[in-house]
Amino acid sequence: MTRRVAFVIAALAVLASTPPFGGAAIAEDVSGPVKLAVLDDMSGPYAENSGQGNVLAVRMAIKDFGGSLLGEPIEMTSADLQNKVDVGMSMARKWFDVEGVDAILGMGSSAAALAVQKLAADKNRITLATTAATAELTGKSCSPTGAHWVYDTYALGKGAATAVVAQGGKSWYFVTADYAFGHALEASAATFVKALGGTVLGAVRHPLNTSDFSSFLLQAQNSKAQIIGVANAGNDTITALKQGAEFGIQEGGQKMVGLLMQVTEIHSLGLKATKGLQFIEAFYWDQNDETRAFSKRFWQEYKQPPTQVQAGTYSAAMHYLKAVKAAGTKEAKAVMAKMKEMPISDFMTKNGSIRDDGRVIRDMYLLATKDPSESKGEWDLMRVAATIPGKDAFRPLSESECPLARQTK
Repeated sequence: MTRRVAFVIAALAVLASTPPFGGAAIAEDVSGPVKLAVLDDMSGPYAENSGQGNVLAVRMAIKDFGGSLLGEPIEMTSADLQNKVDVGMSMARKWFDVEGVDAILGMGSSAAALAVQKLAADKNRITLATTAATAELTGKSCSPTGAHWVYDTYALGKGAATAVVAQGGKSWYFVTADYAFGHALEASAATFVKALGGTVLGAVRHPLNTSDFSSFLLQAQNSKAQIIGVANAGNDTITALKQGAEFGIQEGGQKMVGLLMQVTEIHSLGLKATKGLQFIEAFYWDQNDETRAFSKRFWQEYKQPPTQVQAGTYSAAMHYLKAVKAAGTKEAKAVMAKMKEMPISDFMTKNGSIRDDGRVIRDMYLLATKDPSESKGEWDLMRVAATIPGKDAFRPLSESECPLARQTK
């Protein structure tokens, strides 16, 4: 064979192994340590119920798992999302392209989570949304490498509307955070209010991290609606409910209902201000012996019990690590396949599973605040009023717009 012919044959072999349109022919490098990252609000309105508590939860999961995986140490990093899409995207790109992060947890605001989840799918990396709430994460914007833990706007809106309408609260007006999460939560609750025979009289939108709700509350008060649905979270919920009490809304015969409440909000508001409140959660620290055992460990370092988000972040991290071990690789699609194959069973979630669309299906709980006379301590704030089976809590797969879902009629 002449040198010229040998050269031509070698060149043709290279061309044959190269994908069209300039695609890379080099296989993805899945060697090296497993790296987890927490991207969340570390300093803003949601910091107390996620933030550094989520970082601690992942650290605990890594330690409990044993600290190493596939012959390498498990590493973690974290960053403040600042509830901004551009900050989240910039950090995620750096983590994926430069630092070799394999999975991002938390993901804070819904708008940022939707963007980061899409980027992760493009980069073949895992996202585990434990803080973000929009049900779009498993709807039209679902991802083959994404899973949505804890709650979503469908479950929260359905659960709250069902409980309140059953108690006679049939006319609603919404005070809503003006971004993806608030819009989705309001829409979900409104849909179920109407389906149950109630009416929606209107809504007003407020910016994130609002300090003065007076104009918004005045509009809600003037609507004469029986129920003022507060479709926000964190500090915004606390501020709206506190100022609502100062406005005398409850005394005037209207009732304010927080559509996303966590133990931190109830603690901040106090049992006198939240008497008779009911809402949907995925976890409460004082549910049973298992939740109390985990919470005691978390409490020792964080100085307060975990929220549902923080417990969910531990659960998601641990399930991911178990799936990597079972798959024998950290390649995202192989790991996600194992995550969907394996049942979720831990202190937070019993008989849970990840559906085709990425939605974690698990029981949810209707919680009720305790009367101040019932409370035996600073954080003894709630009780489980009812259990909502996972099949009833979340959007049915048959109604999903996720292209990954196997539609069942």
